[in-house]
Amino acid sequence: MIDSRYRSRKPLIVTTNLTLEELQNPEDIAHARIYGRLTEMCTPVRITGENFRKAKAREKCGAARNMKVNGGQNVTDNR
Repeated sequence: MIDSRYRSRKPLIVTTNLTLEELQNPEDIAHARIYGRLTEMCTPVRITGENFRKAKAREKCGAARNMKVNGGQNVTDNR
């Protein structure tokens, strides 16, 4: 897919957990070719902040704790 977009000069949005350094210094030739295309085609944008999945998991754990404390009843705060 990356090669197809690259050859047709079409836009591509890629998300990754790899650092820019990891993209620029791949472990093997196969990854070097892919990462090379990506670093040529794309403009890196670093997004920082709390992981929303962890925040959602904390919410769910809190809701489960509330249900346990309240005898299995789902109690919500509708402020």
